[in-house]
Amino acid sequence: MDHPGSDASGEAEQLGAFLRAARERLQPEAAGLPAGRRRRTRGLRREEVAALCGISPTWYTWIEQGRTQAVSVATLDALAQGLRLRAAERAYLFELARRADPRAPRASRSPASEPEDAAYANLVQQMRCPAYALDAHWDLLACNPEARLLFSPWLGEDEPAEPNLLRWVYLDPAARSWIVDWEFRARRLAAEFRADTAALRDDARHRRFIATLCAQSAEFEAAWRAQQVLEREGGMRAFATHEGLRNYRQFTLRGGVAGGVKLIVLHLA
Repeated sequence: MDHPGSDASGEAEQLGAFLRAARERLQPEAAGLPAGRRRRTRGLRREEVAALCGISPTWYTWIEQGRTQAVSVATLDALAQGLRLRAAERAYLFELARRADPRAPRASRSPASEPEDAAYANLVQQMRCPAYALDAHWDLLACNPEARLLFSPWLGEDEPAEPNLLRWVYLDPAARSWIVDWEFRARRLAAEFRADTAALRDDARHRRFIATLCAQSAEFEAAWRAQQVLEREGGMRAFATHEGLRNYRQFTLRGGVAGGVKLIVLHLA
């Protein structure tokens, strides 16, 4: 189980675990290497990653094994490029290493200029398609009547029994029949949650949340162990409603203080 810690050794272990998972996922062909007939390890070998990143095999091994307490920005940049990390994975890598990514996109507005979280409740109510807002921990902040109707297994009551989206998806049996392709969507949500909450890794509430959900759901624990990192984004979503299968296009917008609020809007396709 992944237990985020505040001590340096724990952070080095988390960084190593993430790199190991990324290395094992990357296929030789994707990295421009010959597949070979006899590979005893999944993905790439450590020495292959080191060569791709332009660092010594020993240094890479130490990083992956959590035996170093400081990794330079240049090395992190090389690792992100060598391992073909996506934008969300790269951001997560730098978060784990407690380094500022020199290539990170700059926000167009300062956090102080963002509307307060409470304003989202009023905004959601003004919308005429299903919409809801989540806080930094993915607890429900607000939803409109259209969202309550569409998400009736989750939001049908005035006060949902489970206000947290991730816990509801993994722990409520109703979610499995309501969400089309539940297994894929649940794994993706775990990967999105990892990316979305990287800055909370030292937060006591966040650590308790992960530990508890891992204990309550073997499927979540497996998804969390996989170290997948994906940006929370829009796209097509299918739900098994009382009117039959309905397809929506989802839009995910960020705001609030430091972008901690997620506004999710669904438009009937």
